[in-house]
Amino acid sequence: MKTHFLRPFTLSLLILVLHSFTTTLAQPVAPPPAPSGPTNVTKILEKASQFTTLIRLLKNNQLDDQINTQLNNSNQGLTIFAPTDNAFAALKPGTLNSLTDQQKVQLIQFHVISSFLSTSQFQTVSNPITTQAGNSNEGQFPLNVTTSGNQVNVSTGVNGATVGNTIYTDNQLAVYQVDKVLLPLAMFGPHTPEKSSGKVADSPISDDHGGNVDDASGAYGLISKHEITIALGFVLVVACIRL
Repeated sequence: MKTHFLRPFTLSLLILVLHSFTTTLAQPVAPPPAPSGPTNVTKILEKASQFTTLIRLLKNNQLDDQINTQLNNSNQGLTIFAPTDNAFAALKPGTLNSLTDQQKVQLIQFHVISSFLSTSQFQTVSNPITTQAGNSNEGQFPLNVTTSGNQVNVSTGVNGATVGNTIYTDNQLAVYQVDKVLLPLAMFGPHTPEKSSGKVADSPISDDHGGNVDDASGAYGLISKHEITIALGFVLVVACIRL
């Protein structure tokens, strides 16, 4: 009788297990997490705070859209040195207002490198670095990186800055905080004086009496001719007399 009782129980248990198993298999597999949206540099800076001036310059000059397009349509990557609001405030009064729209674009582009640089790559990067501002030749837009231990410094030929916190990195975009606005030589360097033609301007030389030597030499020339004329006339008169 005990055996008859166990058989229905065992059968019921088996049915229950099979039902649970088939129910689990029937459940849809959860999809993988949705990929994050396209990289947006202004949102990154807004989240980090203290970059209000940089964000305004990016937006006013449509550089934010340009950078986002480059990030989301290229595998090359970007590195951005982001000056803080305090860095902009430390500029001489009127510095930004004195720049043309094109110069403001170049100033921001001078803070952007068209490749991804990790902190370790600063140790081996070749100077000068070419930025999106253009020519890195001397007197134009050269940017040099030096390291000392874990400290990274950036110099422009006009000023220098220390690379601080890593604001964002994803192996395609690296954004580093800097404590100074990087000022390029082409815009803020000393103006090179125009080269002279190499021709020395003729300047009159005075004689001991304050007269012009050129004028004096001309006078001497005129007197000499006059004397020669008188001498020739005298010789002709003597010759005629003798005849």
